Amino acid sequence: MAKIKLEIISPNKVVYSADIDMLIVRSISGDLGILPKHAPLLAGLVPHAMKAIIDGTENLIAVSGGFMEVQPDKIVVLASAAELPIEIDINRAKRAYERAKKRLESFNQNPEVNIDIDTIRARAAMARAKARLVATKTDVG
Repeated sequence: MAKIKLEIISPNKVVYSADIDMLIVRSISGDLGILPKHAPLLAGLVPHAMKAIIDGTENLIAVSGGFMEVQPDKIVVLASAAELPIEIDINRAKRAYERAKKRLESFNQNPEVNIDIDTIRARAAMARAKARLVATKTDVG
């Protein structure tokens, strides 16, 4: 089967680099499957656990958003943050998820609270924590 080069780059380092069969990502427009020889594409990414498939094996990588450029022979993901499952502190991710969930619940219980920057930040923190937990195949309450 044909392969396509994948590079995931965060501000600090190259997080992942491999020749893969397929990449499944969540863009701001929805889920995308990228195969070798894909048409050129630029897409914004939301926090999620992307799936790099190599020889039938699914490799998960948590990304906290960013951008993806696809060329027929190469995919470059520029992520604001990206982590391999082995790098993720599961307990820390669980605490972050619960903290964000409680903040959102407290905002929902107060009808005077409008959707403001605190709500947006809490939702973003929850999405990042969920991406980490999904990447480690940990149950997300």
